[in-house]
Amino acid sequence: MTMLKRPRRMRESSFSRTLMRENNISVSNLIYPMFVIEGTGIRQDIESMPGIQRLSIDELIKDASECHQLGIPAIAIFLTSTKN
Repeated sequence: MTMLKRPRRMRESSFSRTLMRENNISVSNLIYPMFVIEGTGIRQDIESMPGIQRLSIDELIKDASECHQLGIPAIAIFLTSTKN
């Protein structure tokens, strides 16, 4: 028995092809972490994560806009709790 057509059902849609593709990392695969802090105009370095800062909402919006312009499709927002 010979197969006249090779089955490619896993590659029919571009979404399936993207999932099946091996070892291809691009900007569209990134999720940028952002840490929120109360206040306005605040940028606080996080010592354990070089290059990452805690941001107030107004600063976070600026950085999120820049991420969008760079083609980063998603951000993960983490809330910073304050000790009372």
